[in-house]
Amino acid sequence: MTATVASHRKTRQHRSHRKTRQHPRARRAAALALAGAAGVGLFNGTGQAAARPTPAQVKGRIDALYQEAEVATQHYNGAKEEANAARAELSRLQDEAARRTRKLNTAKAELGTMAANQYRSGGVDPTVRLMLSADPQRYLDGATVLERAGSHQANAVAGFARRLGSIRQVRDRAHVTAERLERTEGTLRRERITIVRKLDAAEALLDRLTEEQRRQMSPTDPSQDDASALLAGDGAPAGTRASGSRAARAVSFAYAALGKPYVWGATGPAAFDCSGLTQAAWKSGGVALPRTTYTQIGSGRRIDRSELAPGDLVFFYSGISHVGLYVGDGKMIHAPHPGAPVRIAPIDEMPFAAATRPA
Repeated sequence: MTATVASHRKTRQHRSHRKTRQHPRARRAAALALAGAAGVGLFNGTGQAAARPTPAQVKGRIDALYQEAEVATQHYNGAKEEANAARAELSRLQDEAARRTRKLNTAKAELGTMAANQYRSGGVDPTVRLMLSADPQRYLDGATVLERAGSHQANAVAGFARRLGSIRQVRDRAHVTAERLERTEGTLRRERITIVRKLDAAEALLDRLTEEQRRQMSPTDPSQDDASALLAGDGAPAGTRASGSRAARAVSFAYAALGKPYVWGATGPAAFDCSGLTQAAWKSGGVALPRTTYTQIGSGRRIDRSELAPGDLVFFYSGISHVGLYVGDGKMIHAPHPGAPVRIAPIDEMPFAAATRPA
């Protein structure tokens, strides 16, 4: 009986010992996890594993996303402008190739008639035979020689060769233009994807805020109050004077656009992006500005901040990714970002980069 009990106890002790030795890694992992959690709590100054970002931090990230989307928007606008130009050039070249081809076919028909007449009269002139050969390059290479021959047939064939050569040149240019258009359209697609992703990310962050936090991020738009102060004359607010009649019309246009929505890629009249607004405003004043912020900054005369007058263009960020129209008293009218309509804002609201005077 004693031996049986002793044996049983040994068995239990052995099993207990085996179990203890079987899980040392699990115990070490648990210890490390607890230590890590404690470290996070100490780093955050709380006992929680992660701190919820403050509304100010969320706003900072949203502003950064909007600014990144604005950069992509300007690249998109530039690519769209280039694509439109390439598309128009391609269409012109195709029309030109068709026109020259019609003339070529007329010349070929005339040469065919000439060959038929010569055949009936006893033979075909060698130069005409050259034109009718299966290898057009052959008579292209010999065009100069044929011209020197001085015969009516030689001159006709040489003229045909020149027309064929000009068509080839036009078609080559059209091919290069079509390739450029394809590359530009690829850029358009990539920039569009970037813009949508940035704006979606900003919207997702906004969804995490309460209504009160959103109101704090977007204070009451003062546009209506400022708009009521317009003069009946040049359309500028009281106490400001534009640098000229064209600038005054640009300012007046910008005030009339207050409250219209921001839409990336839009140039009006129902919606605008930042450079679309300034382009449309100055167009109303009779001045054609290029489409993007980084090309608009090259239009007109560069001026110091101390020289600003209503109608001047004010640019922001080191990459010149945002532009507004200065209206005086340290303020501008601009199209900020999606969800924020055209409004008046202080130029100190963003990192000032440069200013220009278009007219």
